[in-house]
Amino acid sequence: MGSELVIKNLHANIEGKPILRGVDLVVRQGEIHALMGPNGSGKSTLANVIMGNPQYEVTDGEIWFKGENILEYSPDRRARMRLFLAFQYPMSIPGVSVANFLRRALEAVREGNKPVEEGENPTGRMSKRKTVPPGEFRKLLQEKMRLLKVDNSFINRSINDGFSGGEKKRAEILQMALLEPEIALMDETDSGLDIDALRIVSESVNAITGPNLGILLITHYQRMLNYIKPDFVHVMFNGRIVKSGGKDLALELEEKGYEWLKPSDEENENEVTANA
Repeated sequence: MGSELVIKNLHANIEGKPILRGVDLVVRQGEIHALMGPNGSGKSTLANVIMGNPQYEVTDGEIWFKGENILEYSPDRRARMRLFLAFQYPMSIPGVSVANFLRRALEAVREGNKPVEEGENPTGRMSKRKTVPPGEFRKLLQEKMRLLKVDNSFINRSINDGFSGGEKKRAEILQMALLEPEIALMDETDSGLDIDALRIVSESVNAITGPNLGILLITHYQRMLNYIKPDFVHVMFNGRIVKSGGKDLALELEEKGYEWLKPSDEENENEVTANA
């Protein structure tokens, strides 16, 4: 049985403002889930909460991954468990090459996620990291670059420094390919891309999908789903998933918009009464 990400009745705030209001979702390895919805519905918040962004406060619910409730885990421990977040707006890091960053990230993931037990490291010093031999790393990186059709000059540049929107997103996918997450959260990967860049980035995603990778693909628009075919489509409104279906649901949203799925005032009133 493959790994699965299980979200149960998840509620979360930011600066005291409720954003997530009871999210239930299961994403398994080998599945592609598209999460759609209008601005402000909570899609990006969900991705950030899953990865442990400390700006958000979880007030109720659970997040299970590989049979463990990860709510108390740090973001880096979640990443070591092979959860991955591809950012909507990846940061630039001048002076740090793509290759060096990828090698250090790979070493961290290979160390695993278990914390040092009390008394195991009495000096308090950081334990020596298990390095990836240069030859092994070069071979693996070249393999992934060929798979994604990435030019060799790409890895010698500083991370996202001077990159186009499409290059930033391809750098994220190169990270995914190298780190081999089991569940990847892709936060509006289509944001800021023209149609040609969208096609190239989508082809890169398709090149690394398979039975070992589950994807939660967050997007406003159906256009990305013309290239990356989801197994499931979910629609988010006001911090909740209000409808789930297959690819046809995305096409219906493209035709009708989101308003036809918006919960009625009566439904919202009933929910407030039930929670009072």
